[in-house]
Amino acid sequence: MTRTITISALVVLMLLSACSNTATTQPAADAVGKQVMVDGGSYTDVNASELQTMLADKDFTFINVHIPFEGDIPGTDLSIPYDQIAQNLDKLPDKNAKIVLYCRSDRMSDIAAKVLVGLGYTNIYNLDGGMVDWEAAGLTIER
Repeated sequence: MTRTITISALVVLMLLSACSNTATTQPAADAVGKQVMVDGGSYTDVNASELQTMLADKDFTFINVHIPFEGDIPGTDLSIPYDQIAQNLDKLPDKNAKIVLYCRSDRMSDIAAKVLVGLGYTNIYNLDGGMVDWEAAGLTIER
């Protein structure tokens, strides 16, 4: 009898545990992108389609960090060379404001995102694949 109760209790605990883990690991319905963990925190990689959706209801500062200049995605607010991002903090909004970075392939914007996170910026996004993937998705670049 004790063994049956113990087994039943374990089964109930396992079921409850499984249910609670599922509920806490599901992403929010409005979640976008993929978190990238780096020293000092994280930033979010978004793809061209996700960025296009974000631009439709733009609530962020949009920065092209590519050098040399090879064009802008429509809606770009600033151009700051990736290797000079830390020297241009006066051009950026506060450390909690949403900032989206991009470059041609995402190598430079990835570096700039890591720098900003390391400096305490908490709401950084990066266009994964950069302008190359943006154009491959059939979207325009202003040259």
